[in-house]
Amino acid sequence: MAAFHHHHQQQHHQLQQQQYKQQSAELRRLLQRLTVASSLSLLCFSLVYILTGCCQSDLQVENSQTGAQVRDFVAYERNWTGLVPLQPVPQQPGPEETNSSGREWTAARRLPQALIIGVKKGGTRALLEFLRLHPDIRALGSEPHFFDRHYARGLDWYRNMMPKALDGQIVMEKTPRYFVTVETPQRVRSMSRDVKLIVVVRDPVTRAISDYTQIISKTPDIPAFERLVFKNRTTGQIDSLWSPLWIGLYAHHLERWLTWFPRTQIHLVSGERLISDPAGEVGKVQDFLGLQRIVTDKHFYFNKTKGFPCLKKPEGSSKPHCLGKTKGRMHASIDPAVMQRLRDFYKPHNQRFYQMAGQDFGWQ
Repeated sequence: MAAFHHHHQQQHHQLQQQQYKQQSAELRRLLQRLTVASSLSLLCFSLVYILTGCCQSDLQVENSQTGAQVRDFVAYERNWTGLVPLQPVPQQPGPEETNSSGREWTAARRLPQALIIGVKKGGTRALLEFLRLHPDIRALGSEPHFFDRHYARGLDWYRNMMPKALDGQIVMEKTPRYFVTVETPQRVRSMSRDVKLIVVVRDPVTRAISDYTQIISKTPDIPAFERLVFKNRTTGQIDSLWSPLWIGLYAHHLERWLTWFPRTQIHLVSGERLISDPAGEVGKVQDFLGLQRIVTDKHFYFNKTKGFPCLKKPEGSSKPHCLGKTKGRMHASIDPAVMQRLRDFYKPHNQRFYQMAGQDFGWQ
């Protein structure tokens, strides 16, 4: 009996050992699987982390570049359909922006570096619209009349009227009345001694008739041109102080500007050649402003109905663009004898102007 009991204990002990070995083997296999799985998980996690970091870096660069393109596009955007209001509510310039790469965006409102200062009915609107095709020019669409009418509002008001521009872009505006306003040259010089000045001049006789044509379109009950031209029709004395005639005394006005600015800072544009050869005249203005000649003859076509050049495809539009209906309208019919009297009156003034300008504009 004791022997049987001893044998039974041995069998039970052997069975326990076998079970223990099996459990140990299974536990080792489980640990091995866990170790492999952990290693694979760690490897996968590392790979995902590395790949995600690279993608994110690329994405940041791409976003930075895309942001730059969008901002540059906005800064260069032009609006051909609407003009800036004459007296908009002043807006404070926004702070300079910084993108993720730390580059500063310096699109801001700045005082103009160039002015189209005259003359009325000479072709200033056409020149401005032609120049606005250039990506390095940011021009105000309306005439702010700051230096002749709104000077008391101050330079901050004037600056806030300007379009935002990037570094390297030229800000400009046009107000033809500046050329003939007595106080303007000194006021402009107070703003900047380096500002570049552009004057579009035209045969003073045809300019005066064009001026009168515009006047009668707004006030049709004024006297005839022939009556307004003379102080005394009997003696033939010309009323040189009548605004349409006074503006045409170019030498008188230019002399006042030369008191405050060197001749090299004043560029004269021929209103006649701006019609017959717009690309040539605009090319000279681009040279004067220190810009590459980007606006060329490919941008223009001649509108026979209006009698002056139009833009083939202005920026932001697929259609040709001509100036408004007030441009190119028929002039009032003037007595030829009065026309000749005016030509005789202007001849010495024109000759003096040619000498000051250093070029002959060929007016009869």
